[in-house]
Amino acid sequence: MGLAEELEAFFNGYPKSRNLFDALRGEVEALGQVALRVGKSQVAFQRKRNFAFAWIPERYLQGQRELAPLVLTLGLRHKNESPRWKEIVEPHPGRFTHHLELRESGEIDEEVRNWLREAWELAG
Repeated sequence: MGLAEELEAFFNGYPKSRNLFDALRGEVEALGQVALRVGKSQVAFQRKRNFAFAWIPERYLQGQRELAPLVLTLGLRHKNESPRWKEIVEPHPGRFTHHLELRESGEIDEEVRNWLREAWELAG
């Protein structure tokens, strides 16, 4: 199965999530060389290492109200203090995982593009 078919299967039944993913993908690919890996639970963006992930919260958090159609997860070497993050965890010392809920493509703004660039550069 090729990438297009894998993405179609991953987002099957989640058209709003797919539209947001496509907008996100365009921003990430504008940074430079990026590979995509479609897994069971998320789509990873990678260079030498994975640096960003997109996943559909409705698949895992059923029954909760007002779930965003897509979550962007970024790995950074510092804790970014923006109030936009839904959650930030430090799974390893000096490695911070940031989760950003996306509800519409307009939320992928200059601030998010800067975070994507930072994560992309760290993964290169």
